[in-house]
Amino acid sequence: MTTIDRSPGGTPGSAAEARTVARDVLVSQDRPVDESVAVDVSLVVSELVTNAFRHGGGLTGFHTFVRDEAIEILVDDASERVPAEQPRTEHGAPGGYGWPLVRRMASEVSIVPLPGGGKRIRVLIPLGPCAEKESDTAGG
Repeated sequence: MTTIDRSPGGTPGSAAEARTVARDVLVSQDRPVDESVAVDVSLVVSELVTNAFRHGGGLTGFHTFVRDEAIEILVDDASERVPAEQPRTEHGAPGGYGWPLVRRMASEVSIVPLPGGGKRIRVLIPLGPCAEKESDTAGG
């Protein structure tokens, strides 16, 4: 297993800083990564970090690792409240798209409580085409 961790010593102060860290991790590995994967990673990082600031009481930890064929993203926040899909309303209230998007783009998502309070969201995004995406395109 190859592990590359280029996470900063401190926690990023914004989603933009977190995206930069994740992008640096992707480009620091030995093999090229498809631009669509880099875009997916940036979008997932943006959603998770923004939600930590907006709904989670603040971002308390952020790490990214390349492990074999995937990038692992860990986002910690101060809230124990677990993200949930928001029902769509007729009035078209803004928001509610991020969590379903994260779940769709990731091959694995888990949420665990942290010992001192808060939670950690762990997301794994394949560095190559996802099996589900391959089967979607294989059928026509």
